[in-house]
Amino acid sequence: MPAAPSSTTVAGLVTALVGFLSSFAVVLTGLRAVGATPGQAASGLVVLSLTMGIATVLLAQRTRMPITVAWSTPGAALLATAAAPSWPVAVAAFVLVGALVLLTAGWPRLGSAIAAIPPVLAQAMLAGVLVPLCLQPVRSALEMPWLVAPVVLVWAVLLRFSPRWAVPAAFALTLGIIGWLAWREGGVPAAALVPTLEWTTPDFASAAVIGLALPLFLVTMASQNVPGMAVLAAHGYRAPWRPAMAVTGAGTVLGAPFGGHAINLAAISAALAAGPEADADPGRRYRAARAAGLAYVGFALVSAAVAALVVTAPAELPAAAAGLALWPVLASSLSGALAQPEDRIPVVATFLVAISGITVGGIGSAFWSLVVGLAFWAWSRTRPEGAVVSA
Repeated sequence: MPAAPSSTTVAGLVTALVGFLSSFAVVLTGLRAVGATPGQAASGLVVLSLTMGIATVLLAQRTRMPITVAWSTPGAALLATAAAPSWPVAVAAFVLVGALVLLTAGWPRLGSAIAAIPPVLAQAMLAGVLVPLCLQPVRSALEMPWLVAPVVLVWAVLLRFSPRWAVPAAFALTLGIIGWLAWREGGVPAAALVPTLEWTTPDFASAAVIGLALPLFLVTMASQNVPGMAVLAAHGYRAPWRPAMAVTGAGTVLGAPFGGHAINLAAISAALAAGPEADADPGRRYRAARAAGLAYVGFALVSAAVAALVVTAPAELPAAAAGLALWPVLASSLSGALAQPEDRIPVVATFLVAISGITVGGIGSAFWSLVVGLAFWAWSRTRPEGAVVSA
């Protein structure tokens, strides 16, 4: 009989499965929102799976630590509500994000400048960006109750009994329903199932590049890279910052022309490979991360098929699943942003501008929310001594 897979291998496969199923619809939604065609969005999903898989294997093998890399789910959510005049402009923003991540690896002052941005404002910006997506399950349940209600029910039941699998199970059921709908309509063309990378030449001429790249960069750093380091530290690993940023930054730059918006350190799913469930010996847990990386490369082979299926479905169905996946992120962002009473006015200002969806000078609301939030933050720090802000 063949030998049973080791616990580290199983932990790595679970890490990849949870990471992929928990947010692929968010990624596709974000890419389509900034102008990608179905083929370009599928290419983005393929290249993201490849780059984060290869980056995970490289970092785990080199450092002998359970470092896992993921696509930027908050970044994809930001794209879903962002303003981009064209897909080549969005691709240029992706390239710039990767370059900025690379810059943080070689120039510590940039990392210090990012750290100087109040985390509560970054959380408020992310929360404002997430709200429209998080409303989708409610809207979709009213428009297509017989398709959406089973997905919500599975998610709610597992959220109570096995929270880790709630979102992956909801997405798996969504894929099953979409597959059934596609089969009923005659299936998906075979050519669409083959993983293909589509090149897009970046267009750096528009001011919207900076307006899209800066919020995407800040969300990726504040919501993924910094928490990812914290998760590893909580399990006893002091992961090297510069190599991690160099690998993920280079991966983002290389993947951007093919539709990859950003890769970064995994945060939530990182604990699956770094915890004692992966292996009792901390020195062997890097093998779980390595297995996860190889699994991501394998997922790249089926990414095009997943994207092709999603395109055939009523838009409300994948949008509902994507919204459910982001509810915990929204809850965490709101909780962190509103924790301190003295910060609440700058936080609310940031949140409201982000949720407004305004575009000024071709630059979207995520960027302007940080500008307004920082202005209120600076003004609140000039408050006369003894003044009290009501909560």
